[in-house]
Amino acid sequence: MGSGALSLVDAGTARAASTAPAAPTSTSHGFGPVTIKSDDQRYGALITGDNQRWVGSPDYIQLVGSTQQVVDAVQTAVRNGLQLSVRSGGHCYEDFVANSAVRVVIDMSAMNAVYYDSAMKAFAVEAGARLLNVYEALYRGWGVTIPGGRCYSVGAGGHICGGGDGPLSRRFGIVVDHLYAIEIVVVDKSGTARSVVATREDNDPNRDLWWAHTGCGGGNYGIVTRYWMRSPAAKSDDPGSLLPKPPATMLMNGLSFSWSDLDQNKLSRLLQNFGGWHERNSAPDSPGVAVVSSLALNHKSNGSVSIFTLVEGSIPSPEKVLTDFINEIRNGVAAETGPMIRPTGELGPMPEIVKAQHLPWLQSVRYLATNSPVLTNPTLRADHKSAYLRKSFTAAETATIYKYLTSDSTNPNSMLLLLPFGGNINATQPSATAFPHRSSVMQALYQSFWSDPADDAKNLAWVRGFYSDVYAATGGVPVPNDRTDGCYINYADTDLSDPAYNSSKVPWHDLYYKENYPKLQQVKARWDPKNVFRHSQSIELPG
Repeated sequence: MGSGALSLVDAGTARAASTAPAAPTSTSHGFGPVTIKSDDQRYGALITGDNQRWVGSPDYIQLVGSTQQVVDAVQTAVRNGLQLSVRSGGHCYEDFVANSAVRVVIDMSAMNAVYYDSAMKAFAVEAGARLLNVYEALYRGWGVTIPGGRCYSVGAGGHICGGGDGPLSRRFGIVVDHLYAIEIVVVDKSGTARSVVATREDNDPNRDLWWAHTGCGGGNYGIVTRYWMRSPAAKSDDPGSLLPKPPATMLMNGLSFSWSDLDQNKLSRLLQNFGGWHERNSAPDSPGVAVVSSLALNHKSNGSVSIFTLVEGSIPSPEKVLTDFINEIRNGVAAETGPMIRPTGELGPMPEIVKAQHLPWLQSVRYLATNSPVLTNPTLRADHKSAYLRKSFTAAETATIYKYLTSDSTNPNSMLLLLPFGGNINATQPSATAFPHRSSVMQALYQSFWSDPADDAKNLAWVRGFYSDVYAATGGVPVPNDRTDGCYINYADTDLSDPAYNSSKVPWHDLYYKENYPKLQQVKARWDPKNVFRHSQSIELPG
């Protein structure tokens, strides 16, 4: 747990709920800057993130502890003509940070404070804060949260500006729906680095920069040093009313189907049931927003297909709601369910919740966040591909899914993961934020994890073939249409830029940003005219 987050929360909670702890100054961390070069024993630990396919070779890593240190680090890199990149949590799926062109990595991990800023009437979250730290700080201090992801070690820096969704998003929308302001280090046309603040206020001349960070993803315009969070409708001076309050408890349940009990017809029925339920129960005003369920279609070598479900404990009769949901998903599948005894992607084994259990909300967050071998294994390599789904899979797509899940692959950590979407995510207009995917009911994640570099080719071939064949009718990618709605920038996929894998004629940026891309380019021209902040799928300058 980051010491900055804990000390600030303790200071805040020692006061009355309506009294704000003082915001830390730019030097309050007492940290840095620290420069790590290749002859330093720490270098090897800082040139890669979670995905061991991507290992960089920068001239140095600069660890920073304040906004001014970020300004100085950026200015030095620009003055010396060195391409730079930034890392907060290290969860980038692609090589945007760790690639041979990057000479300087600015590491934000020491900037991890979470506190209430009375001047902004909003909660400040520094870019290096990990999500679990953020949830614990906000909830312990003020009883509030942001509706972010379940992976505990993801950094706020990249997660939030990409949109940020998680188990509470069907109820409260995505994280950027609650983003009030950003502090960001930018470089102007003269090559001068400086920090600016941009808010969602209509009269803010920097509002376009705020808007871009409601879905653009990291590494496009500058380096975000902190976010301020406050829900749009919140007007009170009481910090405890400025962000969503999570349910006091969550009802949790984990079940699995044995692959030995499944055939193509049964798997097809399971997919129809799961997808159909989400089609019928994902309107913003639907009671179904209280149910959050993920279906992990593991490769048969895993031995099981699992379904994990959360139900808000505060709704009437949550046990009945869960039972009705599970019965609907199992209807006609004709296969017994048992406990989740095997890891499944980002979720570890959960045999103890085969019988549903109520947990206090914060404990449920920790349970989900910290029990997965995938999230804590430092040797893993991976590949991921995403799709937003407006409707369930067609019969042809389901047949392809069955084909790949029952192929001769022997990797038990290969899967298709179906995640819930919709609800109040879809209550916001696509152009109101840079995040445009506001009409989907599910999100699909095709992925594989492995450790041996010798297995790269076969795992990449499996994921690429799976994805391309499911969306063969639309050029190998989930183009925006009546059934699919593009891809998630936080699940970055450089194959979308490659005509060998995307023959749809829909460019990668339209899959991520749809009609919002031209405006994102205009913001790029204003705030990063020298294209200092770039990677293989960064926002391009106009023209």
